[in-house]
Amino acid sequence: MAAEALGAGLGLPNRVRLTELVDADGRQLDRVLAIFFEGPRSFTGEDIVELQCHGGPAVIAGIEKALLALPMLRPAEPGEFTRRALENGKMDLAEVEGLADIIDAETQAQLDQAQRMAEGGLARLAQEVRGDLLSALALVESSIDFADEEVPQDQSKQVQAILGSVLESLRHEVDGVDVAERLRDGFVVAILGAPNAGKSTLLNRIAGREVAITSDLAGTTRDVIELRIDLRGLPVTFLDTAGLRETDDAIERVGVDLARKRGAQADLRVLLDDGSGIGDWGIQPDDIVVRAKADLAGSADGISGLTGAGVSELLNRVAVSLESRVARVGVATNARHRRVLEQVVESVDRARAGLEACRDVELVAEDLRMALDQIGALVGKTGVEDILGEIFSRFCIGK
Repeated sequence: MAAEALGAGLGLPNRVRLTELVDADGRQLDRVLAIFFEGPRSFTGEDIVELQCHGGPAVIAGIEKALLALPMLRPAEPGEFTRRALENGKMDLAEVEGLADIIDAETQAQLDQAQRMAEGGLARLAQEVRGDLLSALALVESSIDFADEEVPQDQSKQVQAILGSVLESLRHEVDGVDVAERLRDGFVVAILGAPNAGKSTLLNRIAGREVAITSDLAGTTRDVIELRIDLRGLPVTFLDTAGLRETDDAIERVGVDLARKRGAQADLRVLLDDGSGIGDWGIQPDDIVVRAKADLAGSADGISGLTGAGVSELLNRVAVSLESRVARVGVATNARHRRVLEQVVESVDRARAGLEACRDVELVAEDLRMALDQIGALVGKTGVEDILGEIFSRFCIGK
């Protein structure tokens, strides 16, 4: 084995050893902790040797060079170890996606969501739905030999109850995917208002440093300035935008148009009113409207980016609004999950409608069998070859 060629000396039963690695010329590379994981009790299910070395670039480069000089070794492809774990039955597809999200997580809320999936949350949902669908299918198939080819009334009611519960659960998951995707990618909060309403000053206060130019001259902000922060565990990007007004300045007009566009796309909008109103932005149900420049207005209410008054309270309101959305998130977290779940919902809905219309029981059974096949795709039991490359390309080399 390669570890032996470098002098790791990992013979059974010694599975962990502090040892000296040497290259082909006998030159010491490093003293490392070499750990042998015997398959199938390893991450991939195969025999694995892990070398824990010092982290200096020269050490790592030397060990890597020595390993790649051995004829039996090659560099791992992106995500190769995880793909082998999937192929060897150590993980399902949803757990693989969860691991990818764990690697990318920047905040605690992102990490919590990723861990729920990596620990089998989606697999448990799929198993529960599969169990309910199998129960419903058994009841339907038990009536196939009936002469009139209709499900008996008592069985039909039982099947309808099962399918109704399945649909309620799946629709809840589908409804939560959009928010789950925003949590994974980060929420966007746009700060909007009239020119010189204090938007850039507020952004600088939130950042704790000067990230946007501030000036008494209206129209200073021409582009959208972005600030990404961890807000109570939520990834949030605040946008400082151009003040909304009519202008003959071509560059400022582009900035105003961009402000309108980004404001419309944002997950949440903070509208600053400096006493002149909020213009023609219009107030949406989730908008947070605050009195700006409270220090100049002599008001105890509102906020001041200059002094910091009210800013903590504003950030708390933003966090509470976004947290209320996150509470709707289930275990389905991306577009692939939503697509599969919507297919299952369609098949189950069709089976339920068939029962209500006293349709041929064989067709009802076929719809349920189709739903069973579709739910299997959620965790990689069926129809996933076309998306494996996309998923594993997100991983770093090896992992």
